[in-house]
Amino acid sequence: MDKGEATKQAVNIVLVGRTGNGKSATGNSIIGQKVFESEEAHATKCQKHEAVKGDDHTINVIDTPAEGGIHAVVLVLSARTQITEEEESTLGILHALFGSEIAAYVIVVFTGGDVLGEKGVTLEEFLVGEDCPPFVEEVLNMSGNRMVLFDNKTNDESKKAEQVNKLLSLVDEIKKNNHGQSYTDDMHNEINEHTDKLSKELEEIESKEHPADLESELKNKLHASFEESMTLMSNEVEKKLKAAKEEGKVTEEEEETGHVRAQKLRATAVIRLCNIL
Repeated sequence: MDKGEATKQAVNIVLVGRTGNGKSATGNSIIGQKVFESEEAHATKCQKHEAVKGDDHTINVIDTPAEGGIHAVVLVLSARTQITEEEESTLGILHALFGSEIAAYVIVVFTGGDVLGEKGVTLEEFLVGEDCPPFVEEVLNMSGNRMVLFDNKTNDESKKAEQVNKLLSLVDEIKKNNHGQSYTDDMHNEINEHTDKLSKELEEIESKEHPADLESELKNKLHASFEESMTLMSNEVEKKLKAAKEEGKVTEEEEETGHVRAQKLRATAVIRLCNIL
């Protein structure tokens, strides 16, 4: 976990869910303007947008689970169409990539509030209906029953504000429960440890005042070792994805998202490396 200040800190909210559930529309509702492209248009492309909500919340809304320093994971499910058992694979990929501890940071947003409103059905009534599979109850129990119903089509400004404020109050609850700490998975921590170690070792070599050719050789060996470690970490992500897919926990689309995450882990490592050279 990353310790950070519980107040006056930008909050990273990550949106996850299957294509068509309304992730982009939900992101736009949270931000308060249309900034996210449709899910079909951007596929696995990462999008990140910032907004200031009142005096207490500066939020970053991110539409991929490839970021470190997560304050809340918003799992987007749709109440507009029948929720299928295949939705469970979204939870599977979260566990495969981040581990079970991520559950303490999950909020479930149900989109399609307009449809339920037209039917005169409350969210609670929807959850006990035939259209809601058993795994949804498991997800809600796992996440401490943190849930919000979103109507992403409403023009009612007070309704827009109410649903966003409810979501942000749940984010605050998560921060309180986790003592203001954001979630950073082990791999991001490991990248930081490796780059910090590399930085110290490079400084030590430079302090020895070796001949130029020897100094260059020693640095190249350190860089090669670092690259090997990052490759092993990336391969570990791929192995977890393969195992999860074989167990039927992830779809091909979600597997591709995981591959992108593995690539971003390596990109993060390269950026950190460039910053210390």
